[in-house]
Amino acid sequence: MNLRNPDILRLAKLNDAPEIFYSIQGEGRSIGRPSTFVRTSLCNLHCIWCDTDYTWNWKGTPFPHHFDALPGYEKYDKNALIATCSIEEVAKMVHQYPCRNIILTGGEPLMQQPALAHLMRRLRASDPNYRFETETNGTLLPEVEFDALIDQYNVSPKLENSGNSRRLREKKKVYEFFASSPKAFFKFVVSDPADLAEVLELLERYSVAADKVWLMPEGSTREQLEARRLWLTDICKTYGFYFSDRLHVQIWGSKKGV
Repeated sequence: MNLRNPDILRLAKLNDAPEIFYSIQGEGRSIGRPSTFVRTSLCNLHCIWCDTDYTWNWKGTPFPHHFDALPGYEKYDKNALIATCSIEEVAKMVHQYPCRNIILTGGEPLMQQPALAHLMRRLRASDPNYRFETETNGTLLPEVEFDALIDQYNVSPKLENSGNSRRLREKKKVYEFFASSPKAFFKFVVSDPADLAEVLELLERYSVAADKVWLMPEGSTREQLEARRLWLTDICKTYGFYFSDRLHVQIWGSKKGV
């Protein structure tokens, strides 16, 4: 599968259509902002609590997931869950929405930088008011052209609680790039108060200022989020971090494409 083709995007498929939808940003710095989401398929990490595991958790792979305990849950058919689209097709789908804030999400969008750069150029050519955010796990370096087009990086580095090894989840040069970029803001998914020590260590190691950091409770249900919200807001108050809820989960539950 050639992910370097600038004319083709591999998108997550939802209800037999590419997952492109108009909603509000539910997390991080832009929480509450109306946005059009373009969800790419494929990821280079495999988080045990990921709620978009239909972008990477393919049949025949060994990766564990919390959903394994759910009755009837099984890994996904890769061919059935990937939509291969031309840039023109994607641009046409984005144009149908009355919104100029675009969020490139995943999966891991930075696996398909040439095609996403092509899409951003195509959309800006039609309207210079388009604004682009990308969500990333912070393990892949942005390429020069991609970086020039992006307005905001929503960097969500993974902690030990994700189930990914440190070798996979922490890339020194990539951390240094995002720590020095004025476009980058960090969001850490926290499952337990003990995760704080790891967050603080990373922020010190890469000189990330507290006012660029959001902490978000891990959880795909309202009940899970509520159980972690109080102690996590206290941590944010103590260290000067921002608190991020998962607003879309609070409003719609775990429903996809909203």
